[in-house]
Amino acid sequence: MKPVVGATPKVVKSDQEWRAQLNPAEYRVLRQAGTERAFTGEYTDTKTVGVYACRACGAELFRSSTKFDSHCGWPSFFSPLAGDSVILRDDHALGMARTEVLCANCHSHLGHVFEGEGYDTPTDQRYCINSISLTLRPDVEA
Repeated sequence: MKPVVGATPKVVKSDQEWRAQLNPAEYRVLRQAGTERAFTGEYTDTKTVGVYACRACGAELFRSSTKFDSHCGWPSFFSPLAGDSVILRDDHALGMARTEVLCANCHSHLGHVFEGEGYDTPTDQRYCINSISLTLRPDVEA
């Protein structure tokens, strides 16, 4: 994974420690910026109330109240929990200009954010996040 310029993660582990903590699929997405297949993640269609946290470090990232049905195959949120819970970074991989979303706490890859797609949300943004990079804490928000 490329380092985030000018930012130091609060959670720092060696590659060996990350591999020991995460299963191979989690490691591929969270630490190698992979993507899970569309419509396969456990949180794609869930409506459970709670807070979504980073699967790698446990930092709270998104509230279920900002989750919406985008029908894109991955959980979609219109805003992170707080502005400092995620880091955005330019991503030009695969010949596309995108904005990568990283956990601000451990710099794990979460997904990408897109703007101006016309969704009826307060921010006109779609944080397209891999289910495998999240853990849902039910009933945290009421």
